[in-house]
Amino acid sequence: MKNDCIFCAIAAGEIPCFKVYEDDVVLAYLDINPCTKGHTLVIPKAHSAGLLDTPPDALKEIVARVQKVAAHVKEVLGCDGFNILQNNGEAAGQSVFHLHFHIVPRYKDGPSLTFQSRKGDMAALAALGERLRF
Repeated sequence: MKNDCIFCAIAAGEIPCFKVYEDDVVLAYLDINPCTKGHTLVIPKAHSAGLLDTPPDALKEIVARVQKVAAHVKEVLGCDGFNILQNNGEAAGQSVFHLHFHIVPRYKDGPSLTFQSRKGDMAALAALGERLRF
């Protein structure tokens, strides 16, 4: 493998994949460790480590392709919905440091994806909102 990045190697054709879609900007292929039937990854062909490292104009083009691939996956599989996941940093679950989007088809009778919500402290939320406002 001449690329140190496994996703760059896949995009370059050095490592095979189960291709779903390809154009000059992205490659979309089935995840080999899927969460659900049809779990698809969409990667840009140009390397960037994550969302914050990707130029806005490039991101616009990539997300347009994510939308196109998600619509196709939903239509073909007839899933009830889908999640789009994009992890940034090890703490967020990113294990390959090449920008990528997961399209995870969802089925009513399939596993759920839930976040542990807790009742918010309104005063703390107000203070945090002020701190984050720009």
